[in-house]
Amino acid sequence: MSVINYNAKEIHCKIVYYGPSLSGKTTNMQWVYHKTNDQSKSELFSLPTEVERTMFFDFLPLEVGEIRGFKTRFHLYTVPGQVVYDASRRLILQGLDGVIFVADSQEERMEENLNSLKNLELNLQRQGQDIEEIPLVFQYNKRDLPTALPVEQMSLALNRFDADEFDGCAHEGKGVFESLKSTSKSIVTVLKGGQIR
Repeated sequence: MSVINYNAKEIHCKIVYYGPSLSGKTTNMQWVYHKTNDQSKSELFSLPTEVERTMFFDFLPLEVGEIRGFKTRFHLYTVPGQVVYDASRRLILQGLDGVIFVADSQEERMEENLNSLKNLELNLQRQGQDIEEIPLVFQYNKRDLPTALPVEQMSLALNRFDADEFDGCAHEGKGVFESLKSTSKSIVTVLKGGQIR
């Protein structure tokens, strides 16, 4: 849910990177952070956990134009991938405007992708949100690996929402900004009163 700061004339929107452990959520965040103009971003914050290698959450605003004279800022967060951190996931999802679901394309990780997607749906429902009514993008990451499933198979298994989807290789930056721009565009469309899908 966007927050309006009338004094600063800004609309603040929240995008959450969701997906299984080690799927590339943090790599996406780091790529965006390091390729973004220094004047348009805050510090990158990280709360590491004992077990998880990925970041607990990251904070990064990006300015992307104006809506009725208000600047739009995007705050980007990652969630921990491991199920043991589900309470943290729910907390980070509060007030979100859009989700980038980062799926691991490796065949042996498909079950984890499906479980993480079910967990996302459940956590959204607990907050009174419907996954079909929020801006959602799928990024099929790790496309460079030999065990990557065909994109068509990934899409068939995960994307029953007719959401935008992108091939990804986050450590090379492939699909990173495409996923972010698509999610941002959908959020701005919603803010202007339009439909996302």
